[in-house]
Amino acid sequence: KRAIFARELGVPIVMHDYLTGGFTANTSLAQYCRDNGLLLHIHRAMHAVIDRQKNHGMHFRVLAKALRMSGGDHIHAGTVVGKLEGEREMTLGFVDLLRDDFIEKDRSRGIFFTQDWVSMPGVLPVASGGIHVWHMPALTEIFGDDSVLQFGGGTLGHPWGNAPGAVANRV
Repeated sequence: KRAIFARELGVPIVMHDYLTGGFTANTSLAQYCRDNGLLLHIHRAMHAVIDRQKNHGMHFRVLAKALRMSGGDHIHAGTVVGKLEGEREMTLGFVDLLRDDFIEKDRSRGIFFTQDWVSMPGVLPVASGGIHVWHMPALTEIFGDDSVLQFGGGTLGHPWGNAPGAVANRV
């Protein structure tokens, strides 16, 4: 109902949390969005409860693969800078699994076997969480230009105000 309402309002993107909403709901929503010209932004709230436990749970690499099979256009994939920073090579492994059609085995990135996604659509990684304009060089080096850089507090928290923060991110 919310996606239908969003479409009626002319909203171009719907956000869904695939972990709390469930994979079946996510797949249905992804199909609806594709059929109706909406983008599906995937949030991963609560992922740390699942993927950061040393004794139980699932690694985010597994969750990222499950999301790619379930459907979505972009997902928060962590960053190497900002408040949600993680290990550079592991983060790049997530990015590869989400975005690339063919991924070579690379244990340094946590990719334990070669994977061919054939025609399975990719998911754009989203870098967010405490990032701001000064992180831009590192972010573009890490993620390239085929990604989404989401500046929230880094824009609104600009010392000169919101408008200069937005201008800084556009430059």
